[in-house]
Amino acid sequence: MIDKHELRAAMRATRKRLAGLDPEASLRAAEHAGDLPPGEVVAVYRAIGSEIGADALSMALTCQGRSLCLPVVIERDAPMIFRRWSPGEPLELDVAGVPAPLPLAETVTPDLIMTPLLAFDAAGGRLGQGGGYYDRTFAALSDALRVGFAYAGQEVENLPVELHDIRLHGVLTERGYRAVP
Repeated sequence: MIDKHELRAAMRATRKRLAGLDPEASLRAAEHAGDLPPGEVVAVYRAIGSEIGADALSMALTCQGRSLCLPVVIERDAPMIFRRWSPGEPLELDVAGVPAPLPLAETVTPDLIMTPLLAFDAAGGRLGQGGGYYDRTFAALSDALRVGFAYAGQEVENLPVELHDIRLHGVLTERGYRAVP
């Protein structure tokens, strides 16, 4: 069994290297926004550190007529909520220290959740930062489609999956969208 702590450390280094090697990857990934599954309300995220940036994707989704929202951590051990958001609107830090829409923004339920990650595999396995925020949210919103957003180089052969880990329906990278069979 692969140690998730060691794998996270290795994949953080890989993602940082990929971000430095290909700063245009997020722009090429956004060109494939039309290949994403349907969904009127799409949850995106504000990239932190070396996560692939979602700005170009957010603009592409807006141009398609989709509404956007961002995740908000209001309690550390609870599922995230989502607040409606459009590019350029003001943000403030949530409980986890992540930029999020202001409390006056409408709370919505996304149809499609774009999620950052450290690693993914062809079977829909996802390795996150380890806080469990997305897994708790995926469990609470089981009808929402779950799509990882990453650099193609973050794919690994086989991720260790535990009972609480919820698989993705697909992954979007700079090489395109790929549904999980």
